[in-house]
Amino acid sequence: MDSAESTEIKSYVVGITAINADEDIERALSTTAVAKSTKSPSNWKKPYQFWLASLSLWLLVLLVTLDATALAVAIPSMTTQLSGTTIEAFWASVSFMLAVAVVQPIYVTVSDVLGRRIPLFAGLALFSAGAVVFALAGNMRTAIAGRVLQGLGGGGLDVLSEVIVTDMTNLKERPLWIGLLTIPMAIGSILGPVIGALFSEYASWRWLGWYNLPFVTVATPCAYLFLKLKPFEDSLGTKLKKLDWTGMALFAAGAILFALPLSWAPAIYPWSSWRTLVPFVLGIVLLLGFAVWEKYPAQPCIPHRIMGNTTAQVTLLGGFIHGAVLYGVLLYLPLYFQAVFRETPLQAAVSLLPICVIVVVLSGVAALAVEQTRKYRWSIWIGWILLAVSMGLISLWNRNTSLAGSVGFQIIAGIGLGTLFTAPTIAIQASAPTVNDQGLAAGTLVSFRVFGGLVGMACGASAFSSAFGRAIPRVGHLPESVAALRDPAMAIGFIPHLRHVSLSEALLDAITDAYADSLRIIWWILTGFAVVGALVSLGMKELSLENEEVGRQNWEGKEE
Repeated sequence: MDSAESTEIKSYVVGITAINADEDIERALSTTAVAKSTKSPSNWKKPYQFWLASLSLWLLVLLVTLDATALAVAIPSMTTQLSGTTIEAFWASVSFMLAVAVVQPIYVTVSDVLGRRIPLFAGLALFSAGAVVFALAGNMRTAIAGRVLQGLGGGGLDVLSEVIVTDMTNLKERPLWIGLLTIPMAIGSILGPVIGALFSEYASWRWLGWYNLPFVTVATPCAYLFLKLKPFEDSLGTKLKKLDWTGMALFAAGAILFALPLSWAPAIYPWSSWRTLVPFVLGIVLLLGFAVWEKYPAQPCIPHRIMGNTTAQVTLLGGFIHGAVLYGVLLYLPLYFQAVFRETPLQAAVSLLPICVIVVVLSGVAALAVEQTRKYRWSIWIGWILLAVSMGLISLWNRNTSLAGSVGFQIIAGIGLGTLFTAPTIAIQASAPTVNDQGLAAGTLVSFRVFGGLVGMACGASAFSSAFGRAIPRVGHLPESVAALRDPAMAIGFIPHLRHVSLSEALLDAITDAYADSLRIIWWILTGFAVVGALVSLGMKELSLENEEVGRQNWEGKEE
């Protein structure tokens, strides 16, 4: 081979090599572009099955929130019609929250073993049955029984909705979808008091049971047809053996025994009575026993690993405190407007709109802020500070408080409450040890929030009854038309009569001040809760949200 031929061959080889290199580069760039477009699609671009499955979850959250908030405005009217006492009036709300708090950890652990669909539809059935019992109630005890049934079902609907959103998304895209889930929750907080007022004034409080059924009729087929989650392969018998039956029993018994004395002491039995101390202490012992027991089962209700880091511990404690303040505000603010400002139920519902509207707006804003910044800690800190400040300001209210003061302080409270709806949910999931624990972590946070709400409402009921019993004697002699107020147990049921009773202005103002002073104790308690929440939140760490793994029960809908 001569030099010319050799040179020609070399040139050919170099040319082929260059062509191959160019093709490799082009192929690599093309693969990178495809991978990028496949890996990071628009968070909004989902198949229609995903949107319909989400619709079913949004309806369920809306239902539970409406039922948790609508009755507060209608309680005085219902209590009067059914000849109930103040304690029975409080228990119409507290019983719902008690049932929700007791069953939520149970629903989470059962769904982690049996799959989400079975407990979800069981919750729908219980909730619907409770709505019918409540609507047909002929006395307060039956109404409370209906509320308990609704709570037993609603607890599952509430917590599983958030857990299933975790199944349907990955951590990176979850802030948006958690934010969207809080919108029906917040809308329910707005519409609940308005619906309760409209029904109690212009129709009947019984419609607070009946209106649930059309929502269930729409949500059930949507969930059945489009909520397709990856099933477990084990037999039903194997799944049932995995359940933490002992843990569930310990938690249910402990939660009930702990909460009952909080609601009745000292109005029914004093704190020194064995009827108060025995169940209270026994409840604490059982809850501590539950905490120790959870080390041992293969599938514990609340695994210790969920609380294995500082961020998780701080977030769960914050969720408990947030629930205490949130549900306390939603229950007692409408009563304040009716008793102290002498408003009708509908007027009280309208007066409550500032805090409810701001909660809706800030729930979405906080979610979008986390979505954009990929940070959650700063929004949680701001939320706690504003909540603590607002509760302190609300404690300054009296019967002469201006409209600006009423609306302005509610707006500040709404910013704090709304922000704390969304960001902590992302934090607890970011802290989960594995992707399969993220749904369990989200469900645990919801359970802590609702259990905190139960404690907040029960403490408020106890504080109000005790304070009113001390405040009303200072009014002096009560004429026959208001003689019922000598018994603190009749204070809530008497609220609707305050607008119509014939008394001197001075005496009516004195009675109003007794209500205001008694409810102020509740605002002080909630302020204390919020301050503790703010201090605790300082221990939270900023964890990465850039995880795109999906769990073992991930959504199996048709992808585009």
